[in-house]
Amino acid sequence: MIENGALYVTVLALTALAIVFLEKRTQAKLFKYLPAIVILYFAVMLMSTLGVWQKSEPVNAAYTLLKSNLLPAMIFLMLLSADMREILKLGKRMLLTFFLASLSIAIGFIGMFTLFHSYFEPGAWKPFTALSGSWMGGTGNMVAIQGALDLPDSAMGYTLLIDSIDYAIWVMILLALVPFANTFNLWSRADTSVIDEVGKRLALKERHQKPLSFVSLFLLLISALIISRLAQYGADYLPVTSFLTATTWVVILATLAGILFAMTPLAKLSGSALLGNMMLYLIVALIASRANFTELTEAPLYILAGFVIIAIHLAIMVLFARLFRLDLFSLGVASLANIGGVASAPILASAYSKALIPIGVLMAMMGYIVGTFGGLMVGKVLEMIAGVS
Repeated sequence: MIENGALYVTVLALTALAIVFLEKRTQAKLFKYLPAIVILYFAVMLMSTLGVWQKSEPVNAAYTLLKSNLLPAMIFLMLLSADMREILKLGKRMLLTFFLASLSIAIGFIGMFTLFHSYFEPGAWKPFTALSGSWMGGTGNMVAIQGALDLPDSAMGYTLLIDSIDYAIWVMILLALVPFANTFNLWSRADTSVIDEVGKRLALKERHQKPLSFVSLFLLLISALIISRLAQYGADYLPVTSFLTATTWVVILATLAGILFAMTPLAKLSGSALLGNMMLYLIVALIASRANFTELTEAPLYILAGFVIIAIHLAIMVLFARLFRLDLFSLGVASLANIGGVASAPILASAYSKALIPIGVLMAMMGYIVGTFGGLMVGKVLEMIAGVS
């Protein structure tokens, strides 16, 4: 049993490395439908259940120090790739599709919780708020909201279970619908000429990206750590409420810093996504290290709740497609840019055309911007619904 903080962190990092290595080395189909980060969560959760480490004082201190400093740094780095000027160039129709997807997912969470909230334990609105951040952005947003709401890691088991099982099935459904794109587009009377033009322009821009270097990585790392420290320092001087806690302010400040610096020369340095993902994997491993499989006794109800959210999202998106003449590609990628993030939106885009991959990436970057704020707004509504019962 591990009681040393440094050894605890090392084991988590090695576990993350092993799973990432297997994903890259084997290219197994499993990783296409079940992302490495989800497998990491359940692997570490299994180790926690088996008692590989103990919640000793050194282990708790290492956990707190690492998570509190990595979280705002990770948010900042991930948002450096989300340049608002490039996002606006996607065009009105694709931007509309993305935000319609975000709105329909928010409605899905509110509708599901209105129906089922009495069947969940008290405080269930918090895990669903964290999940809404993930499904309107990505895992990074989920982690950010978890921190903002001071949600214990032990309560995240259901969230990750829904995020993996329901998400994986939704990805498979969207991939299976690709051959029917022309039929759907005829039904919705969609025009795809704008998508083809934007895809070619983004693909051309990616070829001119600067190569990765030691200096750029070091500068990005230092910048992220400085922002992390400043966000934590600034949060101490901002007013707090029962919803806007000091940790919430840390998340908001780091998010705003990422959005602003994405429009500066710092964003042109290669490596921000790489460093951000490394931090994300470590944070997810830290969260999983406090979870336990014995806490998943009500999993079927939570998995059903996830499918209800997706069903509401699907119904609204199909209605929007007919009203606004949206194509299946835009609908599917917008949906996965929200629910799956950068890990899956490009995969679906590539199933249509390799030239469209950059659109999937850019839409996923939009999810990182709106996911945290959107999730917190959904959470406020869920809290109100829970308070009514």
